[in-house]
Amino acid sequence: MSMDSKGNKFGLFRFLKSFGYAADGIKSVWSTEQNFRIHSCVGIIVFILAYLLSVSSMEWIILIILVFSVLALETMNTAIEKAVDLSVSDYHPLAKAAKDLASAAVLLFAVCTAVVGAIIFIPKLLELITTL
Repeated sequence: MSMDSKGNKFGLFRFLKSFGYAADGIKSVWSTEQNFRIHSCVGIIVFILAYLLSVSSMEWIILIILVFSVLALETMNTAIEKAVDLSVSDYHPLAKAAKDLASAAVLLFAVCTAVVGAIIFIPKLLELITTL
């Protein structure tokens, strides 16, 4: 672990620099991963719909946590894929399993998010339709 100019492993500069690394990661996943961009666009649509349908504060909290969790999982999936690609040069069944499992985690959570979104939005949309 490298030290800052004062020999401190826990300095403010080091802490702030970590945000730059995180920003680099977000730029990387955005520019290289189509699924991250799709999930981001779906998240924006969810937030717009939540605003238009005046969801409750608790529903906002749930939606924000779910959308950003899908994005975080997609980022972790990408990190796992890149680490596996770095560690093996030829096909290996364990490398395939690691990548498939990471991808499955994203899918499972995305399905969970869609179900929760449906539970939140469908009654509000039905109410809106019946009042027209």
